[in-house]
Amino acid sequence: MKALIEYVARSLVDSPDEVQVSEVEGEQTTVLELKVAKEDVGKVIGKQGRTARAMRAILSAVSVKSKKRAVLEILE
Repeated sequence: MKALIEYVARSLVDSPDEVQVSEVEGEQTTVLELKVAKEDVGKVIGKQGRTARAMRAILSAVSVKSKKRAVLEILE
């Protein structure tokens, strides 16, 4: 899941070297924290949050397979 989010984020931004994804594991939930360059935050979120919503939908689909809930947080 971490690699998938990292791949998608690197494809969207102008500074792919500054993309960082950290994973915090819990018993029922995995939280993925996405950190990008300040000028790329808008590209990751998208118009009215559409890009972020799409990334979360993909993450939800993948997390069903592992039977663990996954949450994506975009940090500024």
